[in-house]
Amino acid sequence: MYRFLLSRQWVCLTLLGLALIPAMIELGFWQLHRHEARVAHNDLISASLSAPAVPVTELTGTDRGPDDDVRFRTVTAQGTYDTAHEVVVRQRTASDSQSIGYFVVTPLVRADGTAVLVNRGWIAAGGDLTRFPKVPAAPEGRVTVTGRMMADETTASSGIKDKPGLPDRQVMLINGERQAEALGRPVLRGYVQLTETAPEPRGEQPERLPEPDHGSIGPHMAYAVQWWLFTAAVPVGWVILVRRELGDRRAALAAGDPPDAGGPGGGGPDGPAPGTDPAPATDADADAGEAADAAPARPDRDRAAVGD
Repeated sequence: MYRFLLSRQWVCLTLLGLALIPAMIELGFWQLHRHEARVAHNDLISASLSAPAVPVTELTGTDRGPDDDVRFRTVTAQGTYDTAHEVVVRQRTASDSQSIGYFVVTPLVRADGTAVLVNRGWIAAGGDLTRFPKVPAAPEGRVTVTGRMMADETTASSGIKDKPGLPDRQVMLINGERQAEALGRPVLRGYVQLTETAPEPRGEQPERLPEPDHGSIGPHMAYAVQWWLFTAAVPVGWVILVRRELGDRRAALAAGDPPDAGGPGGGGPDGPAPGTDPAPATDADADAGEAADAAPARPDRDRAAVGD
């Protein structure tokens, strides 16, 4: 009764199910690991934002960048803005995650001659993208800035391609090591994402960036459960299909139509299948037989006529 499982169709179906089960289990664990990474990332951001502010030099230097576990930590720095070497970062979004514009990055020169890059915020893109946009003026004189410690951006870490040949003072990535060449002075690795300036500047200023999202966990756990439910559905579906096939075959046997017959109609190429009755003769078949029996008698009458 179960010999149909050895047919090519059922062997292929079974092998496909056996291949899908470990694949979907692995996909479920992949989504689980993404969920765990997201939760750990949120915890890191929350801990960094709630930690007390420290001087920027405690977390970074000219020969080392901030560690991953101190990203978003609140830092402070004092100095004067070097607006002559101010740059804008292209193709950045505002807090609404839709409007495209620039980040304004201005070096803050410290008392010891080193500089730290400060992301002062976002401005809208002007009509001519080949020109340096109109940027709100940075505060003059000595200021104290407070912000979130961020690591240098690279193509590998951000996914942003660093395009060559950009207009003057326009960049794609915020990178202290690269800006050190343009400034001609040592620059601390990483940069500060501005949240507060003392004394508070007057007039229009770039739009400050909001805190990074550290409350949502995304759909990864739901996706993991979904993959594991799919995994359980494979053997359940296979059993249902087998039981349905068995039911169809038993019904065929009960109706006198063996499912293993040699063709769609139950007959083989040379006649009816073994164990089945031949089809009953019809009136047309009987007339054809009588005509065949009568046909040989006519040549005899013709020969008798010739002899006479």
